[in-house]
Amino acid sequence: MRKFITLVLLLAAAMTSRAAEPVMPTVKGEPFIASDGKHINAHGGAILLHDGTYYWYGENRGDGTPGKGQKGVACYTSTDLKNWDNKGIVLAVTDSVGAPLERGCIIERPKVVYNPATGKFVMWFHHELKGVGYGSAYSGVAVSDSPTGPFVHLNSGRINPGIYPENLPEEYRKIQWPKDMEWWTPEWRKAVEKGMFTVRDLDGGQMARDMTVFVDDDGKAYHVYSSEENLTLNIAELDSTYTRHTGRYIRIFPGGHNEAPALFKHNGTYWMITSGCTGWAPNEARLMKADNIMGDWTQLPNPCRGEGAKTTFDSQSTAVAHFGDRYTFMADMWNPKNLADSRHLWLPIKFDADGTPYITKD
Repeated sequence: MRKFITLVLLLAAAMTSRAAEPVMPTVKGEPFIASDGKHINAHGGAILLHDGTYYWYGENRGDGTPGKGQKGVACYTSTDLKNWDNKGIVLAVTDSVGAPLERGCIIERPKVVYNPATGKFVMWFHHELKGVGYGSAYSGVAVSDSPTGPFVHLNSGRINPGIYPENLPEEYRKIQWPKDMEWWTPEWRKAVEKGMFTVRDLDGGQMARDMTVFVDDDGKAYHVYSSEENLTLNIAELDSTYTRHTGRYIRIFPGGHNEAPALFKHNGTYWMITSGCTGWAPNEARLMKADNIMGDWTQLPNPCRGEGAKTTFDSQSTAVAHFGDRYTFMADMWNPKNLADSRHLWLPIKFDADGTPYITKD
């Protein structure tokens, strides 16, 4: 009898704990208002849970006034995932002429992870220097002792200079590619697949634009980014501080033209949702899977189902939030005429009987 009572109490405690876990709301493009009365201006970002508080980091896209650009990376906090407080800019642009983060630079896709070994909060972001458009193709890294900043910019640059990806065959590394090859021809596409741009950028480091950071169950962290003129995804291992690359990286889906990577793990399988490259216009999402994050990846059909699936419900992936046993697809509904007013799409991820994730708007 005592065993039965104990079991009932344990089950009741588990149910109470389960019920107490905050649940991410479903958001379908309506204004998402913070405690300051304004729409949440945090785009291309993700949510970090630390010591019972949720921290939502994203691009602050100014106030919508023409000519007013980004202010930097914004942070909002919540304890229930529904009500959010604006903590301001945690990584700010500067008016210092010539500084890497000079006002007018581009900061996109900020992702923050916590490193328990160093006690630091580490932010990676896609960084373009002022005045060069998207020509820099840098990754930036910044750190802070506090989740609400300020974050200190450590450096920005291309990735893994002088190092070949682990899965680029030796014979492809020795090919002397012509510099005047015409783009988008069948011959050019074959050259891209064989690493033409990898070899081109070897000395200075690989390009990195849209990106995310993923911390695995064993504590290892990985930087995932669009490279090779946005034609190929790279997955690069970070060191134990999460602030530098180890030199280990792989290329996946060369020539596939993927961006906006959102990586998560479910029941031992790695999944990634990406988008195609169509500027600010939405397109059909892609789904990839792997048993080993640094191994072979397979592409599957669009994970979105139902009306609007072919445009990812008019959005572009930014992250997958994983809290408890729930997974939520986070995406941006871009408004290129007023990026600050771009809306948010949060939808629960469901799983088929075979474990394949899918997303519906119903």
